[in-house]
Amino acid sequence: MRSRDFFEKVGKTLAFHGRRARRAVRGIRWDLAPRAAVRPIIVVGCSRAGTTLVYKTLSESREIGSLQRETHDYWARLHSPAAKNWDTHALDAGDASAADRATVSRYFHTWTGRDRWVDKNNQNGLCVPYLHALFPDAVFVFVKRSPGDNLNSLIEGWRKPDEFATWSRELPAEVAVENGELREWCFFLADGWRDYLNAAVEDVAAFQYAAINGAILDARAAIPAAQWVEVFYEDFLRDPQATFRRIFEACGLSFDARLEAHCAEVLDIPYNAFSEIRLDKWKDGRNRERIARVLPQLAPLAARLGY
Repeated sequence: MRSRDFFEKVGKTLAFHGRRARRAVRGIRWDLAPRAAVRPIIVVGCSRAGTTLVYKTLSESREIGSLQRETHDYWARLHSPAAKNWDTHALDAGDASAADRATVSRYFHTWTGRDRWVDKNNQNGLCVPYLHALFPDAVFVFVKRSPGDNLNSLIEGWRKPDEFATWSRELPAEVAVENGELREWCFFLADGWRDYLNAAVEDVAAFQYAAINGAILDARAAIPAAQWVEVFYEDFLRDPQATFRRIFEACGLSFDARLEAHCAEVLDIPYNAFSEIRLDKWKDGRNRERIARVLPQLAPLAARLGY
């Protein structure tokens, strides 16, 4: 038993150093012949809207690279919200630069070995103008989820700060959401977030849902139609194979038998789901009355989203 554990440890150590060596070689090659990423795929949407499901499934494609993890820490190092007085995670076209384009292209190439890749994180929905300026040929996949279920999941997420507030530990503000029960800011910062430091959690969730979906819809007009893909989260529950086929094909990716089989069972894969995957969960959940109170204020946005 000890011998087997030893050799497993040796194997993992060798694999780790092998991956690091490959990244170093890729970095050297990229430095000798630098090039921008080619048609990267950026998954955007509100937190808890199903973006991880889409990201992880697109990552199954053998035609593109993927880090297989969220990249909010990487982008925050490139453009820290502290540099904007912690006002927002949003970035606009004026924040983009040739240096950023080269830095990001090199990073993803060295880690994935590909010049085309897929990326996703909670904050990128506020950064579509920046990302489009950075990579004018990028394809954006916008995942939409009905307000009731999305708010329900946001509220539940706010109760999990060890998962969704790790980035905000240095936030220069006293968070006292839900009468002080929730003291760490979760998910992302949008303009006006300080107005909700002492709010009820459902009001915070409604603010975040409106802020990020509104920002994405506003940014959509500047993106060529061929580079914009919209999908309802609910369509995955009704027909995941057909819905993912449409997304893959819109992104210019093959959707073969292997991917079709994967998507047939994709809802059985627990990509950070809090509970059973089904429609209208909020209506019989513990947050029902809270959500019903704030839903009317989201009606105009819901109509813009197609709900």
